[in-house]
Amino acid sequence: MSGTSAALKPPADAVKPVRHPEAPAPGELLGAHYEHCFGCGEGQQHGLHLQARAGEGVRVTAEFTVKAAHQGAPGLAHGGVLATALDETLGSLNWLLRVIAVTGRLETDFVRPVPVDTVLHLDAETTAVHGRKIYSRATGRIGGPDGPVAVRAEAVFIEVKVDHFIENGRPAEIQAAMADPDQAKRVRAFEVNP
Repeated sequence: MSGTSAALKPPADAVKPVRHPEAPAPGELLGAHYEHCFGCGEGQQHGLHLQARAGEGVRVTAEFTVKAAHQGAPGLAHGGVLATALDETLGSLNWLLRVIAVTGRLETDFVRPVPVDTVLHLDAETTAVHGRKIYSRATGRIGGPDGPVAVRAEAVFIEVKVDHFIENGRPAEIQAAMADPDQAKRVRAFEVNP
């Protein structure tokens, strides 16, 4: 990204990210962290239903198909939907670090239009960690994983405690997520930037 803001540049003393030893194995499908998440949840009729896979190091790949409900201009994906796909993919990186984090800043470049019915192939990596800040970048390509770049983004995620969600989320959804008898689902609902 040519015009990256200073807030997205890791400081000189930032460290290289380290994949957590219990992170999902490379190639493993990460699945939805929360059924009602617009980015990855199957409970959202017009959501992205984005599917991310763990990659090597601190990297993930993902795909989503642009549907008619995702249009901005006739026949083309809405820019906000494309930014959401990038944000969701970047947020999935935090599973590889095993931290709970939220988006602090996201800058997106829209390089070329993305038509409806196109599969967007996303690739994201964490580049640095500084205290609670996690720096990352992603690209979205059309026509295949090696196709032309359509969108790209850089982001800073901020590590938070689960209290961030409990104190700020709408009580009905928080209580429902916390009451789920499946302990794994309870924990995952708060793992990734919602």
